[in-house]
Amino acid sequence: MQHNLLDWLPITKKETDLRGWDEVDVVFVTGDAYIDHPAFGAAVIGRVLEHAGYRVALVPQPNWRDDLRDFKKFGKPHLYFAVSAGAMDSMVNHYTANKRLRSNDAYTPGGQAGFRPDYATVVYSNILKRLYPDVPVVIGGIEASLRRVTHYDYWSDGLKPSVLVDSKADMGVYGMGELTMVEIADALAQGNKIEELNGVRQTFFLQAAQKVLPPFEGETIELVSHETCLKDKRAYASNFRHVEEESNKKEAARLIQHVGDQVLVINPPLPTFTQQQIDASFDLPYTRLPHPKYDKRGVIPAYEMIRHSVNLHRGCFGGCVFCTISAHQGKFVVSRSKASIMKEVEKVTEMDDFKGYISDLGGPSANMYGMKGKDESLCRKCARPTCLQSSVCKNLNSDHHPLIEIYKAVDALPKVKKATIGSGIRYDLFLRDCSPEENRIMGYDEYFRQLVTRHVSGRLKVAPEHTSDMVLKLMRKPSFDLFVRLKKEFDRINEMEHLNQQLIPYFISSHPDCYLEDMADLAVKTKQLGYRLEQVQDFTPTPMTLATEIYYSGYNPYTLEPVFVAKKKEEKLAQQRFFFWYKPENREWVKNTLRRMGKKEWIGRLFGDRRR
Repeated sequence: MQHNLLDWLPITKKETDLRGWDEVDVVFVTGDAYIDHPAFGAAVIGRVLEHAGYRVALVPQPNWRDDLRDFKKFGKPHLYFAVSAGAMDSMVNHYTANKRLRSNDAYTPGGQAGFRPDYATVVYSNILKRLYPDVPVVIGGIEASLRRVTHYDYWSDGLKPSVLVDSKADMGVYGMGELTMVEIADALAQGNKIEELNGVRQTFFLQAAQKVLPPFEGETIELVSHETCLKDKRAYASNFRHVEEESNKKEAARLIQHVGDQVLVINPPLPTFTQQQIDASFDLPYTRLPHPKYDKRGVIPAYEMIRHSVNLHRGCFGGCVFCTISAHQGKFVVSRSKASIMKEVEKVTEMDDFKGYISDLGGPSANMYGMKGKDESLCRKCARPTCLQSSVCKNLNSDHHPLIEIYKAVDALPKVKKATIGSGIRYDLFLRDCSPEENRIMGYDEYFRQLVTRHVSGRLKVAPEHTSDMVLKLMRKPSFDLFVRLKKEFDRINEMEHLNQQLIPYFISSHPDCYLEDMADLAVKTKQLGYRLEQVQDFTPTPMTLATEIYYSGYNPYTLEPVFVAKKKEEKLAQQRFFFWYKPENREWVKNTLRRMGKKEWIGRLFGDRRR
């Protein structure tokens, strides 16, 4: 296939020459291959800056081991370097929960590993500051965003200061950064210096401790210093509540933290996007394809997964304690207009390789589309990190009809044979104890029936995560009884419609507050439902989640009470063995463990062995 290189943002000097550019305004260095698609951050930031009138070039997956020619190929940018590790934290990308090096990378052509360094944000930024010390470096993306304050790093098993310290970058942008990156470009283009941009929202920066803080009209909260965090785990834990709450408030405080002889300043986030703003971001002229440079290097697995999918909204008000979505995208959901969504669906149907199947109409949680507070003035005062626990907020408008309308509109397109939902759903949003009239008005039963009968590709994946109500409460997930209810309704609809579909649950072991007895309970309860589990994982502490703070500190940041955590290798392996109780090599170990627990009766429930 012949491609016009001018359709992509430039990644080579040849492409900037084709445009007649003698200088670039912003050079964006990223740990991912360049896929010009709205699901990938570098493409989004690049396109938004381009739309604002700036000349943007990308340096995807530069070689950091050689003479650094990749970092030099566009020369000195007129405004700044932007740096991102990519769509994942580089350490999560590289290592398993057992700290074993992964053999592949989903964001690289051919799935090849080794095309980005560990701690990519720090490595890239240091190289740029060494090569171009007078050019501002602005870091962002999920790695920088979630490492903006003192944080636990699982892979080095210790606390690290704000990523600004090690990266030597001038400024960081957290969260979804389109508007902030444009604001920084505008300010620098007007002749301001990077150190003068201390009032830009959704940024973080370091300044000398003796320097007066920039003026700020709202409240300023001082976090426990980095040095104190190193000495006192309980004090360290106390920081997280402020970080999480202020990240998810509509009227947030500014955060500061002393780090050595400097002060970290974290400005409040921007207001939640409007529908017009998110539409504008998605409606830019993406090719929806990887750059042609990769044509001979093999498919990019992360792209293959989403090439025929459409994202409906951003943000998640679930607040799961092991998840980084709300920490990065925010708690408040912003949804695209139906017109914008249908425009993108039409683009997908026109792709050369489209065979009639949309792989996902989703979002961080697929069924939060169009949902927000009934009275948004109440949301302005809310500090809850989740709208769903310990009960669904009474102010939440959980009407599923707008989403049902999207599903039906996509189904009606002649070129679409089927649109499946690949994103996870929050079933506590529609499995509600309410009157038949409220159920009808909110479309709860109608939504689930539509989902099961029209939008499942044989298997519907959901994430109950555990069976223990104690563990689930800490996770901010609903009781396992609700999953049992979901399965019963799923099976009922399948039987009525003569469908042969499966409900596949995801579970986590070694989560904070999870004891070995809880894993035994999980084995028994899932076996009783007919499962031999497939979709399981061991808890991996990733930066800036509540579960990670508990894992490292041993304290719940919201109560400062101690919490049990399975940390030793043998403890974690023991918990995992209960996932696979049915394997011959685990049978005797499971039986003996249940005897030691005083749970002999559970042996019969698992194995049907009356002798026990």
